[in-house]
Amino acid sequence: MAYDLDRLRREEFPWAAAGEAIYLNAASTGPLPERTLRAQEAYSRKRAAPHRLSHEEQFAVLDDARARITSLIGAEPGSVALSVNTGAGINLAAWGLPLGRGDVVVIPDLEFPANVYPWMAASRERGFTLHVVPARDGLLDEAALLAAIHETSARVLALSWVGFATGFVADLDRIGAACRARGVWLVVDGMQSVGALHVDVQRFQIDLLACGGQKWLLSPWGSGFTYVRPSILEAIVPQPVSWMGVRGSDDFAALVDYDLTWRDGARRFEQITVPFQDFAGMAASLGLLQELGMDAIAAHVAERVEQLAAGAERAGVEVVTPAGRRAGIVTLRPRDVAATAARLRDARVVHSVREGTIRLSPHCYTTSDEIHVALEALDQ
Repeated sequence: MAYDLDRLRREEFPWAAAGEAIYLNAASTGPLPERTLRAQEAYSRKRAAPHRLSHEEQFAVLDDARARITSLIGAEPGSVALSVNTGAGINLAAWGLPLGRGDVVVIPDLEFPANVYPWMAASRERGFTLHVVPARDGLLDEAALLAAIHETSARVLALSWVGFATGFVADLDRIGAACRARGVWLVVDGMQSVGALHVDVQRFQIDLLACGGQKWLLSPWGSGFTYVRPSILEAIVPQPVSWMGVRGSDDFAALVDYDLTWRDGARRFEQITVPFQDFAGMAASLGLLQELGMDAIAAHVAERVEQLAAGAERAGVEVVTPAGRRAGIVTLRPRDVAATAARLRDARVVHSVREGTIRLSPHCYTTSDEIHVALEALDQ
């Protein structure tokens, strides 16, 4: 599919084409394309009569999802494990990496809780120190973050590539290089970036990337993935242990030949049973993103984001997300957040209020005309 916006809206997001809503809230929940709904329904109908769903077909949807994710993020074969949310990957890092007393995990302040609570809980039980780097003027302080990994006995740096509240895009080229030079594991929450930005886990030298599918990947709730760099697979203890995380578990005719030898790749970390029908939907959504092309999607989103930011500035509204550090999120701080949110709702502009700001997040289906409507509501 070429990037034909009218066709995309008509065929995949008919509610948008019909003008039902102006959806600038992908950072909260991404809508499901029509093809995704069809894939979920078709799989569920076979599941309703299980004799129609062969063993090979049942697990093929998981293989398809893994392969599409691997391609999307530029990962090595066998380095992707399916998961039901971002927290699964962060917990794997917090509880599975070899950390203990004397070790330091560095995280920035103002992170989404999914990248905070697992580290807090694990630090109490395992004895490592959690070092939180304060924000600077409400934004990620990269200089202080890098200083922290140099000045402490840091073993891990964990952060979001894109901040959930501010939309600030971290410089992963710089951060990844610094972590690799110091022997620090880089753990990244990709929830607000994968699907809006072009991701290359090898270029950014990411050790573990955790991401749910329900936002920018336009996928069902309960779908997601964890990428683990192959060279650190053996360093992580599977937490918790899944019966299909071991070699030989694909042979259902020999399940009691117990052998606690992990699979070769990241599938050792998967928690079976996952919602197969939702991964059938995820594979369909990823297929759409691949057809459109992530470079084209990222360019389209960037154009809409800059249109929003420029229009807000002309209207005298403070733009929190700095130029040059924007992905799919524009965070605004109007003088009266409640009144602005009310005007946006009246204009059928779906948005979020986060930490005393208005958060707007267009995606591949957003038109320039829709941005104009949102800006008119802001300008009032």
